[in-house]
Amino acid sequence: MSPRLDTPATPSSPPYPSAQVRRFSRAERWVHRSTAALMGVCVLTAACLYIPQLAELVGRRALVVTLHEWSGLLLPLPVLAGLASRAFRADLTHLNRWGPHDRVWLRKAVRRVPGPRPAAKFNAGQKLYAAWITGATLVMLGTGLMMWFTHLTPLMWRTSATFVHDWLALTIGIVLAGHIGMALGDPEARKGLRTGSVRREWAEREHSLWRP
Repeated sequence: MSPRLDTPATPSSPPYPSAQVRRFSRAERWVHRSTAALMGVCVLTAACLYIPQLAELVGRRALVVTLHEWSGLLLPLPVLAGLASRAFRADLTHLNRWGPHDRVWLRKAVRRVPGPRPAAKFNAGQKLYAAWITGATLVMLGTGLMMWFTHLTPLMWRTSATFVHDWLALTIGIVLAGHIGMALGDPEARKGLRTGSVRREWAEREHSLWRP
């Protein structure tokens, strides 16, 4: 574990000298918004393809299929473009680093222990979500390509890919609903993604081990 990223600062250094703490750069916010928009199109078009009532309401199935395919194909692009940003690369490092405090956070979350939970820039729940959604997106992209380019794979592969794609899509929808619900319950976290800055008090309370 890197002390530079996840170890709390020494008591001699005053944390958060200003009332506002810079949490996300413009590039990081652009990556999040672009990814969220493409994921939203994927989920909505998938719902229109699989729920008969929505399919009848929307119509134009061929257009919906095209939107679904291209939004899924473009989904990794914001992250790939974000790699040009040093701040975004640093955040990926934060998300990929685990420490003892993350185990404490998860244990308190599972047991619903009241009170603050130790976290660096991202808490353990956010790290788990980032890892899971990244893996799920890659699986959806791979299975979607098998279903799109039917001449490239055997029938058995395409059948299996369709099964995995459909059920994983349902799982993603449920996880995304939980993710959005958590965000709706934390206005300051949403403000950080909207403006790039959060209140010092919130940062000290929710991410006590984070030192910008």
